[in-house]
Order: sequence, then C-alpha cells, then structure tokens
Amino acid sequence: MTRTGEQYLDALRDGREVWLDGEPVKNVTRHRAFRNTARSIAHLYDLTHDPAHLDTLTVQTEDGTRIHRAFQIPRDHDDLVARRRAFKLWSEASYGFLGRSPDYMAAGIAGFTALPQVFAGTAFDGRDNLAAYHRRMSTGDLYQAFTITNPQIDRTRTASEQEENDLYLRVVKEQDGGIVVRGAKMIGTAAIFGDEVIVGTIEPLAPQDVEYALSFSVPLDTPGVRFVSRTSYEAGARSVFDNPLSSRFDENDALLVCHDVFVPWERVLVYRDVEASLRQWWATPAYNNFVHQAATRFWTKLEFLAGLAILIAKSNNTYQLPPVQTQLGRLLGWVNVARSMLIAAETEYEQVDGGVGGVMINPEIASAHRAMAGDIYPKALAEVKLLAGGGLIQLPASGYDLRHPDLGPVLAKYVRSPGHPAEARIKLLKLAWDALGSEFASRHEQYERFYHGAPHVYLPAIVRDGRPDLCERLAQHCLDGYELDQSPYDSW
Repeated sequence: MTRTGEQYLDALRDGREVWLDGEPVKNVTRHRAFRNTARSIAHLYDLTHDPAHLDTLTVQTEDGTRIHRAFQIPRDHDDLVARRRAFKLWSEASYGFLGRSPDYMAAGIAGFTALPQVFAGTAFDGRDNLAAYHRRMSTGDLYQAFTITNPQIDRTRTASEQEENDLYLRVVKEQDGGIVVRGAKMIGTAAIFGDEVIVGTIEPLAPQDVEYALSFSVPLDTPGVRFVSRTSYEAGARSVFDNPLSSRFDENDALLVCHDVFVPWERVLVYRDVEASLRQWWATPAYNNFVHQAATRFWTKLEFLAGLAILIAKSNNTYQLPPVQTQLGRLLGWVNVARSMLIAAETEYEQVDGGVGGVMINPEIASAHRAMAGDIYPKALAEVKLLAGGGLIQLPASGYDLRHPDLGPVLAKYVRSPGHPAEARIKLLKLAWDALGSEFASRHEQYERFYHGAPHVYLPAIVRDGRPDLCERLAQHCLDGYELDQSPYDSW
C-alpha cells in the first residue's frame, strides 16, 4: 500500500548529510529552508489515501498490492491515459511548480523495467537487480531522487580526460560485496527530499570512460553521500501570503558529492559499460516516461498562468477590452497546444519491444514537446507581466502592513480597484510576482528552458526521433510532378 504523508516525513529524519549556507542541516522536516516543501510533498502521499483519489493515483498489482500508477508499465492506451490523470492530480496540487515530484522518477523506473535486456551489459548483468529495484521502490512507495549530469568543468574533454580523475563520479575500487565510488554530479533537483538517489550519466561517454559508466541507487543517508544546497527560496520567504509559491514549492537543487561511498552489488544497475549507461535512459521508455509526467505538469502550469492572467485582468477591470482578450486568447491557445500535444502523444503511442514491454507515448511528439515548452514558457510569462503592469512592482513589503494601524488605511485607500479591496488585490499580485518576477520565478523560467537539455541537444533530437523522410518525400513528390518540358519561346 502507498504510504501516508507522515510516514514519508518520518523517513526524511534519517541523518542524511545536507549542507546549506556553510552549515549542516540536521532535520530537513524542521529546517526553515525545507520544511514547507517537505510537507507539500507529504500532501501528495496523503492524496493516495483519499478515497476520492485512490483509483486515480494507485493501481492494484497481481498480488493485490496497491502501488502508485507511475510505477506501472502501461500496456495499452487506457493505461497511458490513466497514468496521465494521476500525473495531473499531483501536478494540480502544486500548480505545476513541483517538477520533480515522486512520480517523475517512478515513471522512469517503470521505463527501465519495461526493457530489462538493456541492463544485460557486457561487463555486468543488472537485470535481477533491476527487478528487485522496481519491487523495492514501488511496494515501498519510495521517492527516487536522481543526479545524472556531470559537473560543468571542461566540456571539451571526456570524463577520463578531466584535470582530476574524480571531478566526475567514478568507481575507485572493487571490494567484497560491492564497489566504492568518488566524485560529483550536479543539479539534483528535489534530491534532498528523496528516499534514495539514483546516480548515472545521461550524457554520452567515450569508450575510455568505463570507470565513469555506471548506475546505482542508494539511500540518502549512506555514509559519504553529501548534498550541497543552492540558495533556498523557501528560507527567504517572508510568509505564505507574501510568497505563496516559493514558501511551499521550492523543490531545491543540490550538488551531490560522494566521498568513497560503498555501493553494494545488489544496488548496481550498470557497471563499466559505456553503451548501457547511455541506453538506460534513451533506449528504454524511461525518457519518454519523463516527458509524459513533465508534459502533464507543464500543461497544468500553463493553466495556472492563464488563470492568473484572467484574475489580473478582472482585477484591473480590463478583462473585456479587445487587446486584453487578444492576450488572454494567446495564453489559452498555448494551454491547448500543450494539452493537445500530450493527448496526441498518448493516442499515437508506440509498442515497446513488440508489445512485450508495454507501450509508451509517441517519441516523436515527446521530442517535439521539449522544444515547444522551452519556447512557450518565457512568452507566457511575458504576456502575464504585460497584463499586470506596474502593479507587480508597487506592492507593500509585507501583507502584514495591512494590519498596521497607520499603514493599513493608506494601503486600503490607494492599493485597490473597483470591486477589489486592497487585501485581495495585494494577495493576487503577490502571487503573480512570486510566479513571474521573483528569484523563485527566474529559477523556474531557467528550469523550463533547460531541464530536458539545451536547445543544441533537443532540437537535433527532433530530427533524429522524427520522420524527416516523410516531409522530404512530400516536397519531392511536388518537384517530381512537373518538368521544364517546353520553352515559352517555341510558339514565337
């Protein structure tokens, strides 16, 4: 059975090593930088115990165990739709701002399990470990964090050519019962809140990089595992009223540093296999499963931004103006582009391993979604900012100023609009600023543009994953349909 929010919070109190502002964090569930986000994630787990959401969020396995739908290998179109509905319910709980909620990597694990032969490498066969891994994570309802990107040290050199041999995470020795690893991985988004962290490499490695070609998952309290957190927007929030998003949904990003970490063999999925370390992410449905969750969340986030724009327009009494209707139409159009691409990717699903591994969303549309989302999100922010205007800037430092005996009446007089008293207007614009202009908002804009790679990575992938030959054939068919068969001067 899935666990409750309190059970999830209890699991976070395990002594994991997290650093923030030069100090160790003793308990992430109580620290001002993490406690509210931890509780927002706990709320997701509690939703699985709500009778109204049980069948949406969970599915019963053959042995009668209920697991989150993200861990299920979809077998047909109906399963894909059911999984999307589970993604949507959780996405709406954070208004699309928890990008790496537990269902993200859970879907990735299901993707690995759909094509286990990828893990039967030349140097190590991880198939049995993979099966046990899927059981452990799904039946335990565990939150799988991940760090799969090498640090930005020198991108002109391969992993083994870096100026120090442990800048990227690598195996330093084998010993009885497992391996010892050392090095770092970057951008562990929400990793601090996980139960386990899977470490791998989503980037191609050179043939000589075998010491760096590995994948494993260990608990976050494993000795030698350290997380160095970026600035916490939650810690900088003044109150939920003043920072309604960053105070509750700052999923954080952290650098993972491993100092001689022992990894038991049974937790290793890929070992000393350059090809398998890449194919784990790209040859299995794992990446497309990521996109399925991310596309659902992105659709939800655009819905939120469009709704915010509508509320702002109504607050400004400009909702009926034709130019404003044009802007709102553009936003709602983007909402439906995101929604339609998601539904199309499900409808045009493809079989995995001839159907043995179930089905996955259409990889061509999934690849195109990466480009669409990164392009649209900054434009959506710009449209809402235009609608809000200077009201986003001229806000009191704190909502508590409304309770001040001298300032309160001043704000009530000057920060309002017809039908929208000061407190309601300030509350709305504080929410808008947190979504559009705060440091939290800037991080989210960067996230939406790069979390699935840079444009020079995902745009060529559209050519690779798509069907350019069909487009080429159509144009060529037109060319083949006529000739320069007679000179216009022949009739002279």
